Amino acid sequence: MSGYRLLENASLEGRNTFRVGARANLLADVYHADALVELLAYPGLQNGPLLLLGAGSNILFVDEVPGVVLSLAMHDIRILVDHDHHAIVRAEAGAMWNDLVHWTLGHRLLGLENLVLIPGTVGAAPIQNIGAYGVEVGEFIEVVEAFDRSAHRACRLNRSDCGFGYRDSVFKREPDRWIITAVEFRLPRQRELMIGYAGVPEELAAMGADPPRAAQVAEAIARLRSRKLPNPVVLGNAGSFFKNPILTSTDAQALAERWAGLPVFAAGDDALRKVSAAWLIEQCGLKGYRSGDAAVSEQHALVLVNHGRASGRNVLELAQHVARCVVERFGVALEPEPRIVGAVWQPVLA
Repeated sequence: MSGYRLLENASLEGRNTFRVGARANLLADVYHADALVELLAYPGLQNGPLLLLGAGSNILFVDEVPGVVLSLAMHDIRILVDHDHHAIVRAEAGAMWNDLVHWTLGHRLLGLENLVLIPGTVGAAPIQNIGAYGVEVGEFIEVVEAFDRSAHRACRLNRSDCGFGYRDSVFKREPDRWIITAVEFRLPRQRELMIGYAGVPEELAAMGADPPRAAQVAEAIARLRSRKLPNPVVLGNAGSFFKNPILTSTDAQALAERWAGLPVFAAGDDALRKVSAAWLIEQCGLKGYRSGDAAVSEQHALVLVNHGRASGRNVLELAQHVARCVVERFGVALEPEPRIVGAVWQPVLA
């Protein structure tokens, strides 16, 4: 076989940042995108269950994984087009996201600096339309290269075809259809830096960055993230477990009037607002709450952690408990951000 490797009854414990135990019937590590045509032509793989796994930083395994787990190991990064004002950068799906951010900064390309230190791979970034500190990756994506399982062919999707929304995309809505193999980014050489997000101006001032450069913005945000969020290398977690709830402007205003101090943010639509899920959880007294080895982080209430021996089921049960507490106190429903494999999230409605 060329371009891929197959492993039967493979452990996934070292392939997810929650570090929960799980096994795959069949694990396929793919080293060349062209190999997908051959690999997925095998009987049983054409239309059978398939899970695309990157760095495992946005997934919770609750049970064994049937079918095939596919891991893309291509990680090349290069400039396709280089102009005075911008460049088109192509990164393969297996490249680590944080490596790409630093690579672009090293080539004096702007736009991704606010997304520094987000765990995961480049291929996972469009699926979740990752975002942080006022920036979403969809703004800079020019083309997504993907394998379409329904048509059994490679294709290119322009930004307008990707259906980007808040932590959402066509790839997330149709996970059994698309396998992202590479992403092309259109990155400017000059751009107004996004430094208005809470905490960033103060961190830059403490660094003496006046006026700041993009690399200094990335460093400031990395410092903030490191202080606020537990390191998955040290303590198993998948970053933010819950999305910030999106409410109508009227409902958000009424909630803020009732609960002083509730952070409310713009949601890209004048009729909508985002409210802080972390604040809601913390006000329920759940920051640091522990159920066995599954816990709400003491550093950030939005993060659930595994202190060592928690199973995926333990983490899911904790998440459902948190959602119930928030609904009971505030009447606001929480939705999980990571993909849950082996179980179905039970919505807790107001």
